[in-house]
Amino acid sequence: MGMNEPPLATQYDVIVVGSGAGGMTAALCCQAQGLSALVIEKQDLYGGTSAVSGGGIWIPCNEDIPRVGGNDSYEEALTYLKGLIGGEVPQARIEAYLRNAPGMVRFLRERFGIGFRAVKKYPDYFPDKPGGKPGYRTMEPVDFDASKLGAEFDRMRGPYKGTQLMGRVSMDQVEAHTLFTRGPGWIWLMLRMMGRYWLDLRWRRRTQRDRRLVLGQGLVASLRHAMLEQKMPLWLETGFESLVVENGRVSGVDVVRKSQRLRLSARRGVILASGGFEANQQMREQYLPKPTSVEWTAAPPINHGDGIRAGQSLGAATAFMDLTWGSPTVVTGKGPACGIFVERALPGSVVVNKQGKRFVDEACPYTEFVYAMYAEQVRSGGAVPCWLVFDATFRKKYPMGPLLPGQIQPDSSLPKHWLDKVYYRADTLDALAAKIGVDAAGLKDTARQMGEFAAQGHDPQFNRGGNVFERYYSDPSVKPNPCLGPIVKGPFYAARLDAGELGTKGGLLTDEAARVLREDGSVIDGLYAIGNCSAAVMGRTYAGPGATLGPAMTFGYVAAHEIAKTAARPSAQAGVAAAA
Repeated sequence: MGMNEPPLATQYDVIVVGSGAGGMTAALCCQAQGLSALVIEKQDLYGGTSAVSGGGIWIPCNEDIPRVGGNDSYEEALTYLKGLIGGEVPQARIEAYLRNAPGMVRFLRERFGIGFRAVKKYPDYFPDKPGGKPGYRTMEPVDFDASKLGAEFDRMRGPYKGTQLMGRVSMDQVEAHTLFTRGPGWIWLMLRMMGRYWLDLRWRRRTQRDRRLVLGQGLVASLRHAMLEQKMPLWLETGFESLVVENGRVSGVDVVRKSQRLRLSARRGVILASGGFEANQQMREQYLPKPTSVEWTAAPPINHGDGIRAGQSLGAATAFMDLTWGSPTVVTGKGPACGIFVERALPGSVVVNKQGKRFVDEACPYTEFVYAMYAEQVRSGGAVPCWLVFDATFRKKYPMGPLLPGQIQPDSSLPKHWLDKVYYRADTLDALAAKIGVDAAGLKDTARQMGEFAAQGHDPQFNRGGNVFERYYSDPSVKPNPCLGPIVKGPFYAARLDAGELGTKGGLLTDEAARVLREDGSVIDGLYAIGNCSAAVMGRTYAGPGATLGPAMTFGYVAAHEIAKTAARPSAQAGVAAAA
């Protein structure tokens, strides 16, 4: 229960289902329009997958771009998205996103003091496409002091340890990039960050979690703090059961709140922000490519497609149900799988199928990587799972999923049961191939080729390291191509890569105002959907860092303004009564 929650109020202008960044943004924007809003969350923690995310939002033409020395235009952004998405998403939705995203960021800053800053060097995922940019469009939340939340901090979903220095110390996007690539001053930066954390003695007595909140933690905390300041309710442990329809219009929701059944009235509308269905094996089997498993997801096991199924029960159309915000993952057996986002770009590694052959540019955007896994699975039957193979030099210098660099976390300090389950090790490539069930001749030949490519600085097969995005998380000390290195020094290692995801991207079909549509294109009155329970405005693609959260928050902002506009418009019946 939120600290300012009215205990039994059951009537609001707007009910928001889901407490991630999109849902809380929608609620705040409703409140700013003079509408009462309640956020309900089925878990005992708020924040959803947003809380464990990188917290970035992809906002073309954002107002912070000039400050970091960049430039952008609506025309460039539209060209970029249309080129990536094609005709799979109506242009009106794409344009609604581009028109409203900068305004959403400005609105949150001016109305609630929620700040974001543009990340200068974080490129679009396809920077060489027409309209693509080498940076600027991704914004990250400014640092947030956890003590401002008071007791509500303890009810926020905590971060993944993999997003923090030494599993404890917060680091933002810029800091993470500096540390990962050993940029100028990285040692001093690390020491300063560690010192700040450990010398915060008062906070250390309270919790191991860092007081300084960044990434998804900073995003969720800043939104929740704004809700607290506005005395807006957020009900935890309130499971969404179904939508209420009266006179052909969605007018509320049925919920179970701490074992008590309640009907909550929504006078103006219901906004579904309840996430995708990655934790629902039955829906995965029904919609996603095979094979598929809930064990592979990098998301917390909280999203079961509740909102999607509720919309379908009212005849809502869906789209992109076979797609995910894909990322290869490593399953550790404890908690969500570990997403392999950046390690694939580092030199001294290669990804192979069961035949020991490459089938993809390892450093490509993670969603594209998973698409390639399934395409290769159809072709050869040996890419789901596939294997990331690396040598002792890589192991010593770089992180790999749950494994910190060997110079920090040697093999002897890893959990014993991880060997030959989470990671595999052998003195020779032949022995490693036998352990992981990969053709040894194919693997050795691939390793030989990678050595040749590294020496010449060019990958003629897939052009690994061929653009600024792929080089963003590489090793600039490696020449001539920071993404290419030989695989020659034993012992040799491998990690199994499964076809995981950050979340599913298929869901209820919506229009440019975030209104849910039926199969015939008509609007389901009073029902809105945003985030991963709605069909992604990005279609099959992933335009850049934050292209999941950016649209979720933007269409939350759009939905709130649409509801306010509709509320201000006299109904036909009211007009007749007034005339009489």
